[in-house]
Amino acid sequence: MSFIKKFRVEAGTKVNLSKIDAGYKGKHESHKHALPEIEAFSNKLHDLQYLMYAEGKRSLLICLQAMDAAGKDGSINHVLSAMNPQGCYVRGFKIPSKEEAAHDFLWRYHNETPAKGQVAIFNRSYYEDILVVRVHDLVPKSCWSKRYELINDFEKLLHDNGTHILKFYLHIDLDEQLKRFKVRIDDPNRHWKISDGDYSERKFWPQYTEAFEDAISKCSTEHAPWFIIPSNHKWFRNLAISKIVSKTLDSLDMKFPEPTVDLDEIKKKYHDIVEKRA
Repeated sequence: MSFIKKFRVEAGTKVNLSKIDAGYKGKHESHKHALPEIEAFSNKLHDLQYLMYAEGKRSLLICLQAMDAAGKDGSINHVLSAMNPQGCYVRGFKIPSKEEAAHDFLWRYHNETPAKGQVAIFNRSYYEDILVVRVHDLVPKSCWSKRYELINDFEKLLHDNGTHILKFYLHIDLDEQLKRFKVRIDDPNRHWKISDGDYSERKFWPQYTEAFEDAISKCSTEHAPWFIIPSNHKWFRNLAISKIVSKTLDSLDMKFPEPTVDLDEIKKKYHDIVEKRA
């Protein structure tokens, strides 16, 4: 089984997160053992993003969803460190503003999708509107249950207009989440990440799990696949995401555009300048 296929949720598959090992780390024994491969795919990601930016014909949208402390920020830092900021950006989505709430639930997300040549990373995304609203009963089921189809249509629209979509669910278990909360408590540099919601939301773990399973099952399609990434080991999470993104971009067979100037004429001007300076 290929690396991508192992973590990809095929369309029509019913997801059961309890059967997926959040501590999986593949063939690698440790971060040190995996480091050469991590660095290789980071370098490849850098080159492919540069090629996408130069080609300017398509774009990439990466959506990150997870339970609290699963590593969305860490994943973003790892991916961004390999990319040129000129062609990549991150958008996070919190409680809708008054203006946003006055529109349909997808309105605020559509405006943030990437233009051709760009990579956009959504730290949480439109999937919050079938997760949080469901768990906390913010809108009736008759409302949020219709959003799966609307999301699939929205992603198809983006894909048909040149945006490739990769969606990652960062999978950790309850014990690992508690360990990471403790790190936030013990490390003064992480105190800013602590919130009351970290602990109050833990009691909704079963409800969130069910909501994620339904969202992933109903919205993993050929053109906008979901990947479930074992994330108890941060280094494996980073390796898996960079490898999947790199291999996906590599499969697009992107090409550098032809020059828009007469190269012979440019070369002649260059040599004339060099000769004059000599």
